[in-house]
Amino acid sequence: MEAIVVVQQEPAPPTRHLRIHQERGHTVLEFHGDIDIAAATEILPHLDRVTAQPDVRVVIDLSPVEFLDCSGLRLLYRARSRVLDRDGRLLLVCTHPLTLRIMRVTGLTRLLPPLPSLDAALGQSEATSGSL
Repeated sequence: MEAIVVVQQEPAPPTRHLRIHQERGHTVLEFHGDIDIAAATEILPHLDRVTAQPDVRVVIDLSPVEFLDCSGLRLLYRARSRVLDRDGRLLLVCTHPLTLRIMRVTGLTRLLPPLPSLDAALGQSEATSGSL
């Protein structure tokens, strides 16, 4: 008798610049590559769909990002505004030195303090979930 192996595939990414998955009660938007105006145009409808939900818990993970311009910054600010307007929570993962510098210079780190890893973001959210 032959054993049947079932392989569960992850859904195809919405764009080459974005992967969306669920992790510990959060929707994780994982950005990839260069986030410029072309990438932002591809990502925007997916970001808007995710952030349209009430009480949504979102993590934007910039770890795989190699470059982020003002279009990428606008995506982050838009996500923050939409999530807060719907009583949700948004956390950001970012470790790239140039991206962190751009975020510091523009003041975005005050609005979205970057965390060093997805585990840190999910752990912070779990630690504070009782006080929200």
